[in-house]
Amino acid sequence: MHFKLIIALVEDSKTDKILQAARESGATGATVLNQARGEGLQPTKTFFGLTLESQRDVVLLLVEEHMSRRILEKIAEVGGFDEGYGTGIAFQIDVEDAVGVRHQIAQLTEAVEEAL
Repeated sequence: MHFKLIIALVEDSKTDKILQAARESGATGATVLNQARGEGLQPTKTFFGLTLESQRDVVLLLVEEHMSRRILEKIAEVGGFDEGYGTGIAFQIDVEDAVGVRHQIAQLTEAVEEAL
């Protein structure tokens, strides 16, 4: 079984909705890193040295490769990533190898067979 890692940088107010959407699309779990900061095309706004933007979360999802595109698209839809500046970003990278997922493989095998 081959995996992809989906990395999503999301507004912290949307994290729970994105996690729910990812699970409904086939993700079997996630890791969330809180209070990330980022900067896009526009510089970060400050007021007397204090940042005026909302905090971001980094959501990491190790998913089976056949399900990854569907999950990625659902995350983008729920997060509204294409609706405007600074709404979030998600991307996927290939995973060479993974351990600690043996207990998920049986469930994933059934889901992938149904999808194919």
